[in-house]
Amino acid sequence: MSKSLARVKAALAAAGLTTDILEMSAETRTAPQAAHAAGCALDQIAKSILFQGASGRLYLFLTAGGNQVDPARATALAGEPLHRADADTVRAVTGFAIGGVAPLGHLTPSPVFMDPRLMDFPTIWAAAGTPRHIFPCAPADLHRATAATLAPFTTPA
Repeated sequence: MSKSLARVKAALAAAGLTTDILEMSAETRTAPQAAHAAGCALDQIAKSILFQGASGRLYLFLTAGGNQVDPARATALAGEPLHRADADTVRAVTGFAIGGVAPLGHLTPSPVFMDPRLMDFPTIWAAAGTPRHIFPCAPADLHRATAATLAPFTTPA
């Protein structure tokens, strides 16, 4: 088991979430790939998008698969100018490569914001630390486990 996958498994257990992490036969790097693999609607995929503030701090935005982070709204929530974090920074801070960034189990905690659209479903799916592993959970459970702030920060893709 990879270190990334083990960290997600441990974080899920620490949060009291009992769910199966599934290894898919195809990659789940993108929301459409993950939705296809999981057999769910695109918006049931919780994308983990990281933005970096002018201060250097990272902010995690859990976004429904069919939505995009609106930079102006995200900046207002963070209280500082933001730009999309580069792949090296994402890996250094979270411990995950882009395409497998889980919503929890990061090496360094960041403030987390959650797209309210994700709350519209009984089950959502998220990356589990690798480009082939995903897990299902109730959105309220993910909200609790990540201590995310529910906020409107998206626009439809």
